[in-house]
Amino acid sequence: MNKRVYLHDAVDKELVAILRSDARASISKLAKLLNVSRGTVQNRLDRLISSGAILGFTVRAHSELETDVIKAIMMIEVVGKSTTQVINKLRGIPQLEKLHTTNGAWDLVAEICTSDLLEFDRVLRDVRTIDGVLNSETSILLSSV
Repeated sequence: MNKRVYLHDAVDKELVAILRSDARASISKLAKLLNVSRGTVQNRLDRLISSGAILGFTVRAHSELETDVIKAIMMIEVVGKSTTQVINKLRGIPQLEKLHTTNGAWDLVAEICTSDLLEFDRVLRDVRTIDGVLNSETSILLSSV
C-alpha cells in the first residue's frame, strides 16, 4: 500500500519542525508552542503519521556515544524518471537516516547509519537492488573534524 505524503499548512510544517528538534516534546508543549489546542495537535500528529508525512521518531545521540556505529554517505544515480519510485523504496530502509535530492552526476544522497559491517553490507545490497537504481558510490565517514 502506498501512503500519500502531504503537509496541509504552516501549522503542520511548524509541528514537524519542532519535532525535528525535540521528538520527545509532549502534546501540551507542542500545543503551547503552536498556539493551538492539545486536541488539534493530536489530530494533526495522527494524520501526519498515518499519511506517511512523519515516518517515525528517533534518538540523536552525541557523536561521542556513537563509537560503535558505521556512518556513511551514499550517492545514488537513478534511471530516467524513476526518482519518485526509488525515493519511496529508499524511505522503507530505516538505516537511511536522511535522503536528499541533488544536482550533478548523482541524483540522490543518502545518509546511512548501521550498527556493524554486516548490516552495512546488507543496506548497500538492498539499495543497489531497487528497480531504478543505476549506480551508487558510498563513502564511510571515519571521523568528524
